[in-house]
Amino acid sequence: MTDFLLELRSEEIPARMQDKARDDLARLFAAELEKAGLKTDAIVTFATPRRLALIARDLPAETAAVSEEVKGPRVGAPPQALEGFLRKTGLAESDLIERDGVLFAVIDKPGRHTSDVLAEAIPAIVRAFPWPKSMRWGEASLSTESLRWVRPLHGIVALLGEDVVPCEIAGVQSGAATVGHRFHHPGVITIGSAADYAEKLHACHVIVDQDERRAIIRERATALAAEAGLELIADEGLVAENAGLTEWPVPLLGRFDADFLQVPPEVIQLTARVNQKYFVCRDGAGKLANAFVCTANIAATDGGAAIVEGNRKVLAARLSDARFFYETDLKVPLAEQAKKLEKIVFHEKLGTVADKVERVAKLAEWLATERIVPNCDPKLARRTAELAKADLVTGMVGEFPELQGLMGGYYAAAQGEDEAVADAIRDQYKPVGQGDDVPTAPVTVAVSLADKLDTLMCFFAIDEKPTGSKDPFALRRAALSVIRLILENDLRFSIDDTLETMTDIIGMGWPEESRHGDRYERARRLDALLLNQIATGDAGLHWFIIDRFKVQQRDNGLRHDVIDAAFQTSGDDLVSLCNRSRALQSFITTEDGANLLAGYKRAANILKKEGVTDAEAKPLSYTPENAEADLIAALDAAEPAAANAVAAEDFEAAMAALATLRAPIDAFFDNVTVNDSDPAKRAARLALLARVRDAVHNVADFSKIEG
Repeated sequence: MTDFLLELRSEEIPARMQDKARDDLARLFAAELEKAGLKTDAIVTFATPRRLALIARDLPAETAAVSEEVKGPRVGAPPQALEGFLRKTGLAESDLIERDGVLFAVIDKPGRHTSDVLAEAIPAIVRAFPWPKSMRWGEASLSTESLRWVRPLHGIVALLGEDVVPCEIAGVQSGAATVGHRFHHPGVITIGSAADYAEKLHACHVIVDQDERRAIIRERATALAAEAGLELIADEGLVAENAGLTEWPVPLLGRFDADFLQVPPEVIQLTARVNQKYFVCRDGAGKLANAFVCTANIAATDGGAAIVEGNRKVLAARLSDARFFYETDLKVPLAEQAKKLEKIVFHEKLGTVADKVERVAKLAEWLATERIVPNCDPKLARRTAELAKADLVTGMVGEFPELQGLMGGYYAAAQGEDEAVADAIRDQYKPVGQGDDVPTAPVTVAVSLADKLDTLMCFFAIDEKPTGSKDPFALRRAALSVIRLILENDLRFSIDDTLETMTDIIGMGWPEESRHGDRYERARRLDALLLNQIATGDAGLHWFIIDRFKVQQRDNGLRHDVIDAAFQTSGDDLVSLCNRSRALQSFITTEDGANLLAGYKRAANILKKEGVTDAEAKPLSYTPENAEADLIAALDAAEPAAANAVAAEDFEAAMAALATLRAPIDAFFDNVTVNDSDPAKRAARLALLARVRDAVHNVADFSKIEG
């Protein structure tokens, strides 16, 4: 058994591509081995800025010999069929064997040397490599058939044990030679085998293992910050990126002018991270410090002083730009900035961003006025919505789109807006993802909810719904955000009723003197689309949100059938639906719940068979049997108890009331004949079972529950 080493050396591989490239190399190599019938104990991959490498452990010296049986034509088949089969297999007729009237060819394939297999596999892997972006180079690039690689390919190391696997790709011959660090050891290194590959490169200032480089960066950067009395702000993405930019990482700590700390900390951190790939630090009070950690690719003779100074100057220039944007933006009130939104198209069928702002302002104000979002000042909700998108046209957000909302919050606070307005502008996009915090401040909730509902309503109105895996306008994420805002803020309203009313709200509020111009015409057309959606009974958005709710709750452990059962009685008040579903799922997993479900289904099946749809009870004309009387008494107690509990939204108590029916129902079925020959008894007992069914349905529709 022998180890195999493959190194593909090129000009700089972008850091963001390296991890996937390692996975792709392992996948393609394994596929080539499998095709040849070879197996390896393990495949290890490495990536640096200048090389992509693979080591396959314990490869056999050759593939196993195999015997393959190929079915041919039947005996007596036309001569043309036999001739074609012989050409295909390369055998003579005498070499064939007959079995059950059918001819078979047995083809013996001798084993192949593993080096021969690898010599064919390496070019195939390189030419099939799925780089996100690749290039051609040199004179050969005039042909579209020339090799494409992420950057010009300069060298191939291919060693099976200590022997070179000979192959050639676009004029690059395989061998045992590579090069070390670009500055510390630019000369040629001869690799003996896979066993000494990492060690020899390390001696030449190349750490080939990306995980080792990441550990060095993470640990040394943290230590440098601690030595300065600071705390490094952890950023694993930045760790990986710096490891992908260096072959010999050397973290260094520097300082920038403390005057820059007047700029919002998020701006400084983003400037340092995005533009320069620097880490930043916080002081003992948790505030951003005027310190950064850069990662050099050399061990400098002066300890890195010149490198730090050069990086400080570059960062200072970047921060100067950021401060200029910030100070310039502050000079223009957000209300003035908002006027520029009329020139930005939101969607060709939905008008401009200014149109969206007006819609969201109406909806947010209405949500507050109707107390759908409790304790929210309608004026503050409208004011927030009117200013919320204004930072989209600022210099800072133009430079860093990731800061939208956040910068608007800073500008609003600096320009004297109400604190609730500034906070709501800052947090208007939350929650963005599943792990994001959900706003709880009333003004923020109203604006965030209005913004996302407007997006959903409008895109559904123009029939831009998600299809399959495609969701270009992130409507699934918007729906999940709406659901989280509702549940975590205990907002009580019917989704369906509210969507219909909000459709009317969007089309209202145009005074007579404003009913002209392009903006009014766009609003009028949208209003018609929204109204048409309601008029034609298209409840697509309503059910889309309910389906997203089911998906979200399934991830939280709730079953779809349980939600369906609760939905029949809770309706689309998501808070009530969630609470009822949880209580119901908890109940049916108990012995009482499982047995009551079985009794309910037995009763429902009898009623369905007999065509009984109501529970109209009449005075008994006979003396009921003991089990019958017990069930009547149990229902007399359980029905009002469950109804009162449901009214109080104490669903656990409602389930407990239903649980008291379990034993009487079991006894009834064991001891009472429903289909009695006496018509009066039969009718009364069917009505009693209908009472059982309806009592259960008042809490949840058990017919929707599987099992």
